[in-house]
Amino acid sequence: MPPARHPNKMLLRPPKQDSAARLFCFPYSGLGASMYNKWPDRIGDIEICRIQPPGRENRLREPHYGTYDALAEQVVEALLPHFDRPFAFFGHCGGALPGFATALLLARSGLPTPRTLFISSQVAPHVGPFGRFLRMSNAELAVELAELTKAMGGAPTPDMIQMSLRVLRADVTANQEYHLARPVTLPCDVRVLGWRDDQEIRPDQMGEWSAYADAGKYTETVLEGGHHAFLDAPDELLAELAGALRATEPLR
Repeated sequence: MPPARHPNKMLLRPPKQDSAARLFCFPYSGLGASMYNKWPDRIGDIEICRIQPPGRENRLREPHYGTYDALAEQVVEALLPHFDRPFAFFGHCGGALPGFATALLLARSGLPTPRTLFISSQVAPHVGPFGRFLRMSNAELAVELAELTKAMGGAPTPDMIQMSLRVLRADVTANQEYHLARPVTLPCDVRVLGWRDDQEIRPDQMGEWSAYADAGKYTETVLEGGHHAFLDAPDELLAELAGALRATEPLR
């Protein structure tokens, strides 16, 4: 693995050395790492590390990553030095598949793999691509972006929506192009998080993820809330994330 060309750009800030474990969070389609602004920086001794893909926010001038596999290569190149202690990946909807692709690349490359892959509101890769966003026009996506901006506590403006729309369209294309012919078993725990009132991806549509984990390494949990409830870092979600990482054995 060659040395990272831009090791600090993939995260909003460098990880600290006093954390016992790290949770790397992939952003939702069309957004960047700032979508996790309402999340704490730590859950006890677990550090929250917000991943920033190219083409958005402070990396706006960089070209879009293109495909989830290409993004996974960039993430591994940039963040491999930070996989030096127990870690996990979290992604919601359009952020879940890049997390899976990165975990898969790490496993196939014989590199450290996450102790847990958290999949929130997304179908398994051999079932998708799936979701109404994949069939939307730019005008329809702009409406969704405005609502999402409000859900994050912001006030959408035409210029901001237009800029975000370009990123969202490229992210949606990456989602449309990602599909596996059959399940692949990962060496890590796979924890599927559904949301009881989610109108985009119902909890009962996520069960195919069980084929991606060995026996005893798959868990399904249904949390209270709708599709965007995760943005507020509800206590129930944070407890689920922390509980899985604290249950891991120390690195050997």
